Amino acid sequence: MSNNYNRHGEVRAKKSLGQHFLKDMQIAQDIAAAALETGAKSNLLEIGPGMGVLTQFLINQPDVNLKVVEIDGESVEYLRKKFGFTEENLIEGDFLKLDMQSIFGEPFAIVGNFPYNISSQILFKAIENRQLIRALTGMYQKEVARRVVSPPGSKEYGIISVFCQAWYRCEYLFTVDEHVFTPPPKVKSGVIRLIRNEVEDLGCNEKHFIRTVKAAFNQRRKTLRNAISGLDFDHNEHSLALLGKRAEQLGVEEFVLLASRIIEKSE
Repeated sequence: MSNNYNRHGEVRAKKSLGQHFLKDMQIAQDIAAAALETGAKSNLLEIGPGMGVLTQFLINQPDVNLKVVEIDGESVEYLRKKFGFTEENLIEGDFLKLDMQSIFGEPFAIVGNFPYNISSQILFKAIENRQLIRALTGMYQKEVARRVVSPPGSKEYGIISVFCQAWYRCEYLFTVDEHVFTPPPKVKSGVIRLIRNEVEDLGCNEKHFIRTVKAAFNQRRKTLRNAISGLDFDHNEHSLALLGKRAEQLGVEEFVLLASRIIEKSE
């Protein structure tokens, strides 16, 4: 038997991949149920299924076209034996490097107990492909989960909050203790759900929006007058009124207002 399996024939978690295998069946079932409530359940992609503790509650759901993506070769072998996955519905590879259009060819939802080391990147990948990714339900390090859902005015509110909330309705579902994982992580986890909102166009240049948000939070202790001084704006009375505030005081709409006043420099 491979050294990557324990005496029970289970896959050993690999630190290099950020693996922490969930062992609590009720939590797994709750995550699966939350994902299936999103209204985008016909095509569902599970990221990093590991040994399939979440997969088992998804694979036999009626009207669900489930695919999984797994980077760990031992887990791929285990999943094929346990669930009978074929090459069509088990993708061996790195989710972050996949062409989203090639997975289903149409919109889909995402679910997973995400490795901490790529969890934020998964969110940004979803935002980049928001026309395809209609919902996302998953387990994150609690600190990241709280940042995603935090409203303006809170200490946790930041860049990832604004970007996620611009395109998705974000909901914190529940906290998960360390002891329900093998091996246990050093921090608590949080399960969140993002469902695509109705926004198709922010009403400003998206690149300007991204630049404004990043500039504002990169110097979050400063007022916006100083934090975004490196950008050129043609301010009006509404945008001028925001300059005395700090980044964490602005909602998505206010960042859009600022971004809409950026002057594009000629090359």
